[in-house]
Amino acid sequence: MTNPPHGSEPATTPPKPGPKPGPRPGPRPGGSPLSRPAPSPTGPGPIPAVPVHHVELGDPSKYGRVDADGTVWLITSSGEREIGSWQAGTSDEGLAHFARKFADMATEVEILEERLAARSGDPRKTQAAAAQMIDALPTAQVIGDVDELASRLSKIVANADDVAEAVRSERSEQRAAAVARKEELATEAEAIGAEGTSWKAGGDRLRAILDEWKTIKGVDRKTDDALWKRFSKARDAFNRRRGAYFADLDRERAGARARKEELIEQAEALSSSTDWGPTAGKFRDLLQEWKAAGRAPRDTDDALWARFKGAQDVFFQARNAVNSERDAEFAENATAKLALLADAEKTIDPTSDLDAARRDFRVFRDKWEAIGMVPRDQMHSLEGRVRALEKAIRDAEDSEWTRTDPEAQARAAQFAERADKLEEQAAKAAEAGKDKDAAKFREQAAQWRDWAGTAQSALGDR
Repeated sequence: MTNPPHGSEPATTPPKPGPKPGPRPGPRPGGSPLSRPAPSPTGPGPIPAVPVHHVELGDPSKYGRVDADGTVWLITSSGEREIGSWQAGTSDEGLAHFARKFADMATEVEILEERLAARSGDPRKTQAAAAQMIDALPTAQVIGDVDELASRLSKIVANADDVAEAVRSERSEQRAAAVARKEELATEAEAIGAEGTSWKAGGDRLRAILDEWKTIKGVDRKTDDALWKRFSKARDAFNRRRGAYFADLDRERAGARARKEELIEQAEALSSSTDWGPTAGKFRDLLQEWKAAGRAPRDTDDALWARFKGAQDVFFQARNAVNSERDAEFAENATAKLALLADAEKTIDPTSDLDAARRDFRVFRDKWEAIGMVPRDQMHSLEGRVRALEKAIRDAEDSEWTRTDPEAQARAAQFAERADKLEEQAAKAAEAGKDKDAAKFREQAAQWRDWAGTAQSALGDR
């Protein structure tokens, strides 16, 4: 065999098999195989564990040698095979060179293992890459544990079908879950669009549904378009109903504004009135009409109320000022009446001199009326004491009249006279031997005598 130039390899060296490796991965946890569980208990079983091995160069002399003439040999379980020639340095440097090439290939295998274990990419493509590397191993110019590498690649090829099936099943479940969730969101949106009247809450919820909608992936285009049309239609229906509601509300508030401006004009016309009682009643009526008018547009309602209340305040402040003056006057009147009443209660005594009591009370009443009004909270007690004084005089008058009443005295005399006549009749009947009639006349006489005594006693009591 003709040797190539120093440091080169035979021209017949096949190209490096398998996919071109990407950037060398960083440090990885070692030891345990990588596997991922199924997404749900009812889904496919766990994807088969795919061992992930890490590149360990170790001692390349265990797997190859370099002859004195530079021939490089790979040692495998089936024997040795020549893989090239090394003329660029020592045998150890040659072994290290081909061991590094093995490490590069082992890194590619590790990437395939990790890709399959992580289910990233298409398991079929990973399987094809592994099969391509298996086919290239018999002619690969590397020094390392090629048998172990072939075993790892065979496992990748064997497990790829199961992984692909598990991935398909999981993705199918994910698609079904995504479709179901979008169905739920579309149904909720349709309910809001058809019946919702909480405009802010409904609008916020529809925006939240849209945000969630964007995060749901994996639905086929046809189904996704149909569901999106349902959601979009429901959202448009809600927006139309909300727009119509607020358009009606704007019309109502425009009417309320016009009505409130009318009420303001009336209130301002009444604000200078001094007819306190009737005008206060009119202001109460205007306030009820104001409340019934509803809300004007938000940017004017507060200003309208300020104008209306300002007119009210002008009137009621003026009334309160007058009332304050009146209250002060009434308080002075109450003080004067209390003093006058206390003096009258001490000096007016109808039981000792009724005529003098009458004269003094008339003078008292004239002074009482001349003083004027008192505060409402004192009026009842003061008038009660006056009525008590007046009643004492009236009771004394009634008693005096009763004592001097001619009719009452005449009745008492008539009763006594009747009793006398009956007693005379009883005596005559007894003389005539009519004892039964005599007893009857005496009984009647006793009754009339009793009535005469009662009438006379009443006159004395009065």
